[in-house]
Amino acid sequence: MRGVVFDGKRAEVVDDLEVREPGPGEVLVAIAAAGLCHSDLSVVDGTIPFPTPVVLGHEGAGVVEAVGAGVSHVVPGDHVALSTLANCGACAECDRGRPTMCRQAIGRPGKPFTRAGRPLFQFAANSAFAERTVVKAVQAVRIPTDVPLTSAALIGCGVLTGVGAVLNRARVGQGESVVVIGTGGIGLNVLQGARIAGASRIVAVDANPAKEAAARRFGATHFLRSADGVRGVLPTGADHVFECVGRVELIRTAVDLLDRHGQAVLLGVPPATAEASFLVSSLFLDKSILGCRYGASRPQRDVPLYAELYREGRLLLDELVTQTYPVEDFEKAAADAEAGRVARAVLTF
Repeated sequence: MRGVVFDGKRAEVVDDLEVREPGPGEVLVAIAAAGLCHSDLSVVDGTIPFPTPVVLGHEGAGVVEAVGAGVSHVVPGDHVALSTLANCGACAECDRGRPTMCRQAIGRPGKPFTRAGRPLFQFAANSAFAERTVVKAVQAVRIPTDVPLTSAALIGCGVLTGVGAVLNRARVGQGESVVVIGTGGIGLNVLQGARIAGASRIVAVDANPAKEAAARRFGATHFLRSADGVRGVLPTGADHVFECVGRVELIRTAVDLLDRHGQAVLLGVPPATAEASFLVSSLFLDKSILGCRYGASRPQRDVPLYAELYREGRLLLDELVTQTYPVEDFEKAAADAEAGRVARAVLTF
């Protein structure tokens, strides 16, 4: 079968992958579509260290082909969106409703794939850049069949991360102010999360003026090409600032833009060894810097919620899919995503 494999030097489309059958508590999914997220590109450029060779992809949707013993919440034929959380469901963090903190879900890559008899790693417990993948049952979330799979694919990372950061981590309240630095795939989802939460002033900041129309469509009330203008819109600062680029100087900017009791939420991914600085005195008025993993999501709860918001017209998914590419055009999709020509490229099988 086809898939995108990174061998440590380059990513390429291959056609001789194999994946094992699902074991107990697992699901085999035929992938229909997968979003190309910058996290996949960050593995290729080394920003995110990951063992190789690895089958890339972590934002996908498809149709259940088979289930292992003990799986009852999905059956063959169900449409599902996939999460990256292979959490155990039994530890203290899972019991508290914090599956993103489950240690079973962090840094334990499996090897369900083979190529020419050689095992390959699975990226983010998912590997959606393959015609078929095996995931833990908890990762497969059933969605209505009237949600297009090319759009549903984006729920599993971009939407869970961006919208989840607003609703679950920052818990933005009605009438509060929000600044979003960077309006790529994650930033657009933060914008619409802020709109759904009822924020009053939502300021998008991006150096690319071509992104203004999309930012406003997703919820921005203001669009600025530089953070220097934020104080002109929010003289005392913002209640919430989301850094969605992954640059340490913008983390400092996010902190500096906070009002009293404000929160800076870090969503961008800088290099693993990157360090940021800020004035300690700037935090004394009850300001906070929040890390955020995967939107503090609970996928079995959040994915159906977002699917329903989509059906009601409140959550935009189709508009996120800038362009679809057959998986054979992975290199073009990656180049377009890297250059910022698309908000989200979607690979199809």
